[in-house]
Amino acid sequence: MMVRLLKEPKNKTNKKIYLTRFDAVKGLYLQANERLYLKQKQDTAKFFELNKRMFTILETLDSIEMRPNEKGRVDIEYRKKHAELLHAYRPNLFNAGTYHLRKGEMQKAFDYFEFYIDCSRQPLFSTYRYDSLDTRMPEAAYWATFCGYRMQNAVLTLRHRKLALCDSAKANFTLQYIAEARRWLNDQELYLKTLEEGFRRFPTFTYFFPRLMDAYSQRGEYDKALAAADSAIAVCDTCTLYLFAKSTMLFRLERYGESIKVSEQIIAINPNLAEAHFNAGTGYLNIALRLDERKNKKQLRQLYQKARPYMERYRQLMPNQKEKWGPALYRIYLNLNMGKQFDEIDRLLK
Repeated sequence: MMVRLLKEPKNKTNKKIYLTRFDAVKGLYLQANERLYLKQKQDTAKFFELNKRMFTILETLDSIEMRPNEKGRVDIEYRKKHAELLHAYRPNLFNAGTYHLRKGEMQKAFDYFEFYIDCSRQPLFSTYRYDSLDTRMPEAAYWATFCGYRMQNAVLTLRHRKLALCDSAKANFTLQYIAEARRWLNDQELYLKTLEEGFRRFPTFTYFFPRLMDAYSQRGEYDKALAAADSAIAVCDTCTLYLFAKSTMLFRLERYGESIKVSEQIIAINPNLAEAHFNAGTGYLNIALRLDERKNKKQLRQLYQKARPYMERYRQLMPNQKEKWGPALYRIYLNLNMGKQFDEIDRLLK
C-alpha cells in the first residue's frame, strides 16, 4: 500500500508514508531473521534484500528532511534515531556481499559492497565517519573491485580502486585488477604505469614482471626492461625467469657477450630451459656475423664451435621448433664443414 501511495507525486515528500513503509519492511526483516536464527526455511537472499531496502527507505527520508521548508528552514527530525537503528544493521550489507560472492553472483555482490561503501557519503551516517573509522571499508572496496574484475567490467573494476588499495593485504591483487581494467580500456599509458607501480611494490608477484617486460619490449624500451630485470634479480638472483628476461633484453640491445654469460648462468641452474640454449647459441652466431670472413677465419670457426652445442641441445629440447634451430644448425654445419650433419639439415629444411 505504501509503495502505491509513494508513486503519486503529491506523496513524494510525505514522511509518514516512508515511516509506515519502513515499519512494514522492518517487520518482514525481523521475521526473516528469526526464521534464520531458528534454522527454519528462509530465503537468505530475500533476507538481505529486506535489510538493504530499510537503508534505501530511510536514506530517502533523510534526503527529504534536508530540503528547506517554505520558510527556508531545515528540520531534521529523524536522523539521529534512524542512523543508530541502521548502524546496527549495516554489517549485513557486507555479509550480503560475501553471500552472493560465494554463490558466484558477482553483480549482486558488487551492488551490496558498493551500498556498504556508499553509507560513508550519506549525510544520514555522518556522525559515524565510516570513511575514517570503519576498518572494513577497504576490504569492501577490494571485493567490489574483484567483482568488477570477474565480470570483466573495467568501469566497475576501477570505481573503488583507491579505497581498495588501502587494503594492504590484497594490494598486489588490486593492482593486477586495475592493470587489467586499463588494458581492457586500451589505456596503454595507465596500464604501463600500473604495471610499474605493481612491480615496484611487489617485485616477486607473478603478474607484473612478465607483462612489464612485454610492455617495454613492444615500445622498444629495452633499457628500461633491462633495468627492471636487474631490479628483479636483486631480489632473487637464482630466478630463471628474471635471468632469462635479462638475457633476452641484452640480446635485443645487441650486447651478445653479456647475454651469453647470463644464459650460461641460467643453464647452470636449469639445464633444460630450452630458450636459454637458443639465446646463447644465437648470441655466438650474431657475434660471428660482425666479423670479416677473410680476416677472422680462426675466430669465426671458434664461434661456430661454441654455438653448436647450445643449438643442438635446443633442438633436443624443442624438436618441433624446426624453424628456429634449422637455419641456425644449417649455418653452423656449413661453416664447420660437417657434411653429414649439413646434409641432414638440408633435407629437413627442404
